[in-house]
Amino acid sequence: MLDLFSDLRQYERRKKFEEQRIMWIVKRIYCRTFQFVFKTALPFLPYRNPKIVPSVAGIADVCRKKNVDSVMIVTDAGIRALGLTKFLEEEVLTKHGISYCVYDRTVANPTIWNAEEARELYLKNGAQAIIAFGGGSSMDCAKAAGARIVKPRQSICRMKGLLKVHKRLPLLIAVPTTAGTGSETTLAAVITDSEKHHKYAINDFSLIPHYAVLDYHETMGLPKSITATTGMDALTHAVEAYIGGSTTRETREMAEEAVHLIYQHLKAAYDNGLDKEARSGMLRAAYCAGVAFTKSYVGYIHAVAHSLGGQYGTPHGLANAVLLPIVLRMYGPSCEKKLARLARNAGVVDRHMEDKEAAQSFIEWIQTMNDSMKIPRCFPDIREEDIPVMARYADKEGNPLYPVPVLMNRKELERIYYEVKGT
Repeated sequence: MLDLFSDLRQYERRKKFEEQRIMWIVKRIYCRTFQFVFKTALPFLPYRNPKIVPSVAGIADVCRKKNVDSVMIVTDAGIRALGLTKFLEEEVLTKHGISYCVYDRTVANPTIWNAEEARELYLKNGAQAIIAFGGGSSMDCAKAAGARIVKPRQSICRMKGLLKVHKRLPLLIAVPTTAGTGSETTLAAVITDSEKHHKYAINDFSLIPHYAVLDYHETMGLPKSITATTGMDALTHAVEAYIGGSTTRETREMAEEAVHLIYQHLKAAYDNGLDKEARSGMLRAAYCAGVAFTKSYVGYIHAVAHSLGGQYGTPHGLANAVLLPIVLRMYGPSCEKKLARLARNAGVVDRHMEDKEAAQSFIEWIQTMNDSMKIPRCFPDIREEDIPVMARYADKEGNPLYPVPVLMNRKELERIYYEVKGT
């Protein structure tokens, strides 16, 4: 009798395993089909690159050309306290008769409430344009606020995912003060639902800023830790875009340029925050990486990073920096050829290196960069009980949208969290 029960249990386990295997095969086919359709449609989608303005002073000309005489600046309290918006406020807007209001309550992982408060301020002051001044958080907040301004009856939660905004945003000018997020070029805004401890992305072509102000003066003296993590964030954008399955000639070239510039300038910018050439080079790198991943997407590194940010408030650039070498190692041979080509074309390794050696050397360079800039190798405070929930969010975000080298289900994604935890 015991043998019979044992046989039945084994049969049920085998049956369940086979059902799960078949479901995963079906899901894989669905994901790859979805990604193929998106890649095929790329040339026909309304992507656009923002127009580049070389200095903050040029914002006045943009406003005059667009008949704008009232703007809202979206930034954060730290940037405002440091006086970084002073030149924009006093020397550009006030001197040219452009009225303005300032929303400076943006937090590191901007929340739904940030976007709603910014929207209310915009409407209260009769603003006609938005200037996003800061890092990715300020830009995400500005984009989400803009979406709510033009879609007053649709909540931010209902905009998550793909192409839910549809309407043209007010004039949006992005002024990055960090060189990494690339948000000045992208169609995405990542917002945190602070009640559910979950981050999600709003993706729509209308969220791409109309102008990007690439003024290296705004990044001078950036703290070392932020220089490091935002720089590695840009590197993650370029790498994930390059090794995915939806690249184009333009995005490959942009990713290669971004990695080359990061290789040349990130450590120099970290070591000397007043290095003009390094700061300028990193701004260009972030822009190129932004263009690359806007059109070719990212991968599981971002999906996992977003879940860590939602659960623990982990800064996005820091999460990406820690995850990048770990996930690349986990991808293994599946991304070896593309990673090697990127490393050679970006000048990180010798052009005559074999693929396996070049890919390994590239990952080692990433880890060395992290170590040299005091970025940790893991997050030991991750709680095991949170991992299944975060893996579910990462699975929902990444599949089927991200054209990753290796498709992973929830259980496989959980391995990434354990690796990042350091267990």
